[in-house]
Amino acid sequence: MPVIFAAHGAPILLDDEVWMGELAAWARALPRPASILMVSAHWEERPTTLGATRPASLVYDFSGFPEKYYRTRYPAPGAPDLAARVRELLGAERLAVAEDPDRGLDHGAYVPLVAMYPEADVPVLQVSMPGLDATALFALGRTLAPLREEGVLIFGSGFLTHNMAWAFRPGTPGWAREFDDWAARALERGEEDALVDFRSRAPSARLALPTWEHYAPVLVAAGAAAEAGARASFPITGWWMDGAFTKRSVQFD
Repeated sequence: MPVIFAAHGAPILLDDEVWMGELAAWARALPRPASILMVSAHWEERPTTLGATRPASLVYDFSGFPEKYYRTRYPAPGAPDLAARVRELLGAERLAVAEDPDRGLDHGAYVPLVAMYPEADVPVLQVSMPGLDATALFALGRTLAPLREEGVLIFGSGFLTHNMAWAFRPGTPGWAREFDDWAARALERGEEDALVDFRSRAPSARLALPTWEHYAPVLVAAGAAAEAGARASFPITGWWMDGAFTKRSVQFD
């Protein structure tokens, strides 16, 4: 299977016909996954924690939106066999793992899935990011890489630029374009060290990512693709609302 990283957007993405269409077309072009392992920017918990392995209520981890966004449902099947396999892989590397059997999918997970697999018929397991250590996140991806040969779509969900002070401002600032261009080059060239050390090496990193939890899932995805020497391509590009949030999404083949 490929490994992917999707820019996920706020719940209002569900009303963005263009972006929803782009995500749907991307899913149609992918091989059909046996199951999906989701790593979202919106779940950071140490140690790596496995979410619900049965259908559970979604996590509406946002506030101030119209009521309709709190009525979204995504009853994907749980993935207990995938959870067992993840525990096995982490255990082989002596990495701690915990479980949170009542935690459903957060909006970083279900919003892109609603667009990409609207029938909610692919089993999904969400796992937490065990903190924001760039090297450890890349290594976590490497640990999970064998799942690719087992029909699992490893799916990182975040944003390559995420500065909430610029939310809903018109116009794309230069610093956002600088960071987006740098990230595209580093991903295309497979520059693992640069991707991990982005805060020191990337232009405008502090403006693009005042906090960097939204960048973190791309490190897991890149790590999962690294040993196979997978090439990065960009099925979706552009800017959300022509603003400071890049829609750049990544596929590692």
